[in-house]
Amino acid sequence: MIVLDTNVVSEAIRPVPEARVLRWLDAQAPETLWITAVTVGEIVHGVARLPEGRRRDRLAALVEEHVTTTFSGRVLAYDADAARVGGTLLALRERAGRPMSMADAQIAAICRVHDATLATRDVHDFDGTGVAVVDPWGAGPSWPSALSRARGA
Repeated sequence: MIVLDTNVVSEAIRPVPEARVLRWLDAQAPETLWITAVTVGEIVHGVARLPEGRRRDRLAALVEEHVTTTFSGRVLAYDADAARVGGTLLALRERAGRPMSMADAQIAAICRVHDATLATRDVHDFDGTGVAVVDPWGAGPSWPSALSRARGA
């Protein structure tokens, strides 16, 4: 299972997406690609912030198509199990002097609960979370540290 971070989904729906991201996505079996409810919220928020008009309407329709069609049945929720992991990750990163955003902690936690790899451009934002990460822009995989797993983060 590969969870697509918000930046990967956003790139895929751009008018002219980065070719290497599209190649990476095309190389994956569609049924292995998932998104989170957190990503849905971030993307809907980004579109809703745009001025009213055709561009916002077009993007809103595109987002809806991706959520209801492309990822039908493949949107992971932030549930109580993920919330426990997410809270722990936030505290660990704060103690390490590397705080992370709530959204990133939620996405990392969902990946941990589902033992999923995260596809993101922001590889270093997930350092120390115990989540395996891959960069569709070409940086390759980054595997979780043994220390993070040993701590139970």
